[in-house]
Amino acid sequence: MSEDPEFHALRRAQRRFGVRATALSVGGFLLYVLVSHTVPSLMNERLVGHLTLGLALGLGQFVVMGVTAWAYLRYMRTRVDPLARGLGSRLDQHEAGSARTAAARGDAGQTVRPGSRGYRTW
Repeated sequence: MSEDPEFHALRRAQRRFGVRATALSVGGFLLYVLVSHTVPSLMNERLVGHLTLGLALGLGQFVVMGVTAWAYLRYMRTRVDPLARGLGSRLDQHEAGSARTAAARGDAGQTVRPGSRGYRTW
């Protein structure tokens, strides 16, 4: 299974989005911390009433996390789930074929469990 090109495509699709989402989220937070540490007077600028730029940017972190979660769900639903369903159906077909072959040989009903003969445990 792990040698299958479709499996590698699935892992690559998951990893691709994960790296981008992490870089955006962590990068935005680190930028916020860096700006608040290096230019505190800028972060204390009042925007409206008691709302300062620092507070607005801090609340914006929640928006960034929400957008990241939404984009993650959308990406997984449109790009990764179809790959996973295709790979899963191929695996089901392979297992069904293996079960038919085992039944034809007379091995039906004999499943290999961890710790039983024929299965090596470390």
